[in-house]
Amino acid sequence: MGKKNWIEFDNQEKKSEETSKVDNFNKSSKINISKQKKGKKGKTITLIKGLGTEDEMLLKELLKKIKVFCGTGGTLIDSNIQLQGDMVLKSIEFLRKEGFHNL
Repeated sequence: MGKKNWIEFDNQEKKSEETSKVDNFNKSSKINISKQKKGKKGKTITLIKGLGTEDEMLLKELLKKIKVFCGTGGTLIDSNIQLQGDMVLKSIEFLRKEGFHNL
């Protein structure tokens, strides 16, 4: 029985691209992580400022990764990341794991 629609591929190229993209961030810049109450009924958001880049594509990829890690929603506004809920500790843990140390 033959393998229909079976495609094998190598993930190593994609992993090397992801690591080079993370290196484009200025990791020595000071990152501010705070929580605020905004919007309807005072819902809490976590605000991440000062990531050290203005490249929107890099910020969107980082936003996607941090949303998956924290298990919450979020958005990108004016080069700042906003996450739904109180995710300060989880976002610090994620950013340290990604190589950011000035938190």
